[in-house]
Amino acid sequence: MEYYIDAFKKYADFTGRARRKAYWMFALFSFIVSIILQVIDASLGSVLLGTIYGLAAFIPNIAVAARRLHDTGRSGWWQLIALIPILGWIVLLVFLCQDSEQGTNQFGENPKGDNGDIAATMA
Repeated sequence: MEYYIDAFKKYADFTGRARRKAYWMFALFSFIVSIILQVIDASLGSVLLGTIYGLAAFIPNIAVAARRLHDTGRSGWWQLIALIPILGWIVLLVFLCQDSEQGTNQFGENPKGDNGDIAATMA
């Protein structure tokens, strides 16, 4: 749950890096909240709650995905590849599932705290 709240705290922070776990936990909790709100909306016969949540979570979702792509060494602009039907979503999903780049990259320190030194991890 802390990853979900953290994404909303950094709702417009497109700099830095986000671990794979942080991105997917945000996606999971966001999906669960959306489902719950859709059920409530269906029982009330409205679309207000789901729409408000969708708008509220839109920017944090883009920001955490950009930070996730930064963690793999790619620009956040790679999210635009999702505009290509079917193939774009598959490529973006692969990018989001890849492991972090070891050590520091142009977007900052590794959020895992791993500097890429294998000898240091074995000691």
